[in-house]
Amino acid sequence: MMLQDKVIIITGAGPGMGQAMCRGAVKEGAKVAISARSVEFIENLRDEIAADGGEVLAVPTDVSDNGQCQSLAKAVLDKWGRIDGLVHSAYYHPDWANLEAASVDQLAQAFDVIALGGLRMAQAVIPAMKEQCSGSIVNISTLASRKPMPGEGGYAMCKAALNQLSRQLAIELAGTGIRANTALMGWMDGVPLDGFFAGMGEEGVAYKKQRASEIPVGHIPSDADCAKAVYFLLSDYASEVTGAALDVNGGDWVAP
Repeated sequence: MMLQDKVIIITGAGPGMGQAMCRGAVKEGAKVAISARSVEFIENLRDEIAADGGEVLAVPTDVSDNGQCQSLAKAVLDKWGRIDGLVHSAYYHPDWANLEAASVDQLAQAFDVIALGGLRMAQAVIPAMKEQCSGSIVNISTLASRKPMPGEGGYAMCKAALNQLSRQLAIELAGTGIRANTALMGWMDGVPLDGFFAGMGEEGVAYKKQRASEIPVGHIPSDADCAKAVYFLLSDYASEVTGAALDVNGGDWVAP
């Protein structure tokens, strides 16, 4: 198994890719700390995974609060004694709007959760990783920071800052054994996207087919399959990979 006995923290473990990463990482042999603001959701997820024999810890955390980020890292160290990986997936999505009409307050909140939240979590785990002389930080970003979409400008700006966080950490942590990378997700089939299409009514069915036909792999990738790229970046198979930005979108964006 790719993540056998590794201790992984996953923030933003919501109904979409977050929960998929938690389930998949456990199947790959990891001990997983599930983190999100929703206590009920992460505790239910914890119980489901534990019932299947997985080693898991649920720690409610708001990544916009530095104290809670530090407490999350401490809880993991108290339980398992090490932190091998951090996946920062927590986000806040501002209302869809072109930047000329976007709410600056909402963008500030998104930046606080996405970019500064990623920095707070990195600062929380780096001391333990330095002591171990090993660790992998994976920040979850978006195709929208590569391929601008009307209405997604604010969200993409915040994720672009997260992209730079990974690059900066990769250089600043040189020689410590800690790697930092970014996985940029495109359209992902799962609960959140199903809700998006359902909200469009009959037009949603047609639009889903259209989007699937436009993606080179021939379908909208599932969140569970996209999560596999994150396991690779966390694993020893990516031991020589740092400062990289991995596009995980079925070919919807092909970098030059």
